[in-house]
Amino acid sequence: MFESEIDHQLIEDLGSIETPCYIVDRGLIERNLLVLDSVRERTGCKILLALKGFAMFSLFAQISRHLDGIAASSLHEARLGFEEFGKEVHTFSPGYLESEFHDILSYSNHLVFNSFSQLEFFRGRIPANAGGKKIGIRINPEHSEVRTAIYDPCAPFSRLGVTRKNFRPDLLEGISGLHFHTLCELNADSLARTLNAVEEKFSPFFHRMEWINFGGGHHITRPDYDIDLLCMLISDFRARHGLEVYLEPGEAIALNTGFLVASVVDIIENEMNIAILDTSAAAHMPDVIEMPYRPKVAGSGKPGEFAHTYRLGGLTCLAGDVIGDYSFPSPLTIGSKLIFMDMAHYTMVKNNTFNGVKLPSIAIRETPGKVRIVRSFDYEDYRGRLS
Repeated sequence: MFESEIDHQLIEDLGSIETPCYIVDRGLIERNLLVLDSVRERTGCKILLALKGFAMFSLFAQISRHLDGIAASSLHEARLGFEEFGKEVHTFSPGYLESEFHDILSYSNHLVFNSFSQLEFFRGRIPANAGGKKIGIRINPEHSEVRTAIYDPCAPFSRLGVTRKNFRPDLLEGISGLHFHTLCELNADSLARTLNAVEEKFSPFFHRMEWINFGGGHHITRPDYDIDLLCMLISDFRARHGLEVYLEPGEAIALNTGFLVASVVDIIENEMNIAILDTSAAAHMPDVIEMPYRPKVAGSGKPGEFAHTYRLGGLTCLAGDVIGDYSFPSPLTIGSKLIFMDMAHYTMVKNNTFNGVKLPSIAIRETPGKVRIVRSFDYEDYRGRLS
């Protein structure tokens, strides 16, 4: 959902919530799932929910009706997917821990190794009759499409995946698939260029495989995403190589489906007006600082666009806990509520309790006029992470 699509009922629904609170709209999730369903139906590919981007298990029953499983990056994600999603669990980690490996294997249908050294270390711990579990290796085609270095898995000296130079055809026994992940918030043209690099370097080994995972970072549910090109790429790849194709987007499932509602707790002046909120970039929306980016706020504009400009600041003592500068048609006052847009993905999975700041509640907007709180947090959630 975009700012221009916010109607009075939604504003009323969100405005009645005690803040701070993440709210995910079930109808908007369904809209994204139907788009992903269409890709599955047109191409025969399988699509997984990557929990690293969105792990709101109170919506898993709905999501599992449309997708084929989950992609996990740790023991806890694999267990959550196994227990709550009820379909395939695909697990990849840059480094598996010996103490956790047995449990990870028990929860996973697909297990992908980041290196041949890890594969060889754990090979003896994978039973020959491992219940049909499929083992894969992650490859690095050394082709960068991502502009933000921290999110580029193919940047120089990347620790993620095996390059062609280090690929070991002699160790492929028991390996049934390949996995690559090179994208972040990108369109299908980036996948097209990546596939060229993957095929150029690794296609000689495709005949020994059963499946390939195209990874995540596909912004499939973005309005300008080229779904026809994506479907053509998948169908053409499957026709030429005979491999089962997986995609594992996380963000595409939750893109433009959620909000973070916050309140103004103080307004101060220091060469400009500064509004202190009951939320935090550092604690509640870390990508605002890590990416970095400026989230949209409903009803706001760029600095100076409207009559009243404010810097929106967080509740922690971090000097840089600043969300950004925004203008509003009317002055903000203590108690004013602000709606941050597109706050479902990479928020709940990354937030923290820095400064002991309370985590936002989590709610589902079931239908217009009906918002249900599914989880609230308190002191024990903060204390329980410490010792």
